[in-house]
Formats: sequence, C-alpha cells, structure tokens
Amino acid sequence: GTLVVSGREDPPIHAQEGSDDAEEIQVSAPEFPEFTAKVEEAISSLGGSVFPKLNWSAPRDAYWIAMNSSLKCKALSDIFLLFKSSDFITRDLTQPFIHCTDDSPDPSLDYELVLRKWCELIPGAEFRCFVKENKLIVVFDVYRDSRGKIWLIDFNPFGEVTDSLLFTWDELTSGRNLKGDQSEEEATEQDYPVFRCTNSQVTVQPSPYLSYRLPKDFVDLSTGEDVHKLIDFLKLVRSNEKNSHLSSL
Repeated sequence: GTLVVSGREDPPIHAQEGSDDAEEIQVSAPEFPEFTAKVEEAISSLGGSVFPKLNWSAPRDAYWIAMNSSLKCKALSDIFLLFKSSDFITRDLTQPFIHCTDDSPDPSLDYELVLRKWCELIPGAEFRCFVKENKLIVVFDVYRDSRGKIWLIDFNPFGEVTDSLLFTWDELTSGRNLKGDQSEEEATEQDYPVFRCTNSQVTVQPSPYLSYRLPKDFVDLSTGEDVHKLIDFLKLVRSNEKNSHLSSL
C-alpha cells in the first residue's frame, strides 16, 4: 500500500508489481494543522531551535537517532522522530504514575509538549539538587555559566524515576543524616545541603544512554535482565560448540 504524508514532496511509493494485494490501498497520515502551526510558531519565537520534553521526561535516550545526534530540534518532524524513538517518552505515556502512591483509583493526566529555547551547555557545569518537604537536602538541575551566574534548568519528580546520581533513593527518603558526621542518637536534621563529587576515575563512566542504541535483546543479554533470553543464548552457544566438535571429527 501507500502511505501519503502531508507535506511530502516526493512522489508516493506504490506497491511493487506482482504483489499479493488484490488492489492498491492508500492510507493518509493524520494531520493536526492547528497543533502544527502552534509548534512552528513556538519554535520560531524561541530562536528557531528548541529542546523538547513531555510532562516529565525528555527523549534523552533517543538523541542518537537524530541526524545531528542531538536533542536540538528545528521542526515538528524532529520532535516526532525523537519522541517515537524514546523509551522515556513511552514510559510517560504508558506508565506515568510508576513508583507513585495515589488515593485515586484512576488518576487523570493532561499531557503537555514543553519546548525550551536551545542553549549550548557544558554538562560538567550542571548540578542536580534534591528538595524534600520544601527543604534543600542535597546539592535540582542548576547550571553555572562562565560568569558565575546560576541557571535553573529543570524540575523532576522526587522519586525513583529520577536518576539519583551519587546518592541512593534509600538515603534520600529514609530521613537519615546524609553528612555521615553524626551518630544515630544525635539529631538527623541537616543544617546545610550535602554536596558529593567523585575523585575516582572508576565513577567516571560513559553516558548511560549509549546502551539505547543497541537492540533490546543485546542489552538484556549483557545485563542478565531477561533470564529466558540468557538461557536460549547459552543453549545456542552450546549447540554451536557441539556441532563444531562433531564436524572436526
């Protein structure tokens, strides 16, 4: 069949001759003219390049699929490509309340597309802070530029869906003293935020999003998350070794 996409300049590609289809089927992609116009207007007003995200997540795991290997978007098609390729966005759409406790049996959620003006930032100048019960306990995403000015980058949920970096969520939610300089008998309340940094090369690791480039089967095998795939893989290796041994006889 043929998929006709709105605005496409290339001629549609029809089914090859000899196809089993009894007749040609032409399908048109859905169009959202008002939404498209609003997004294009927003991109233009923000300087022509934007950083996209949904309510809580940005498609950081899908940057590799973009032509520029970046989350920098100049058109709605760039945003669509990143969103449909992102596991983070899929989680927001299918499991928005994972790790949450709510009294409502069927909580509702209105999704919003958030566009921010694109800025070139140095990752090494970005810090993540954690606020619990309106109190800063550890050093949200803030950025310190070369002039010493502090920029607030984003807010994330206080929970396991957010990367805790050098802390653990057990530490952040337990109420224990994070400074490590007081006994359990003493007050656990902190008078200043805790700052952690790494002084070991072991903790300096490649980007955690690199694994999203690989097929999920490969990732499951390397991490051992899917036991059945691992068993099938070991059976295949054993079978190949057995066949190789028999052929050498």
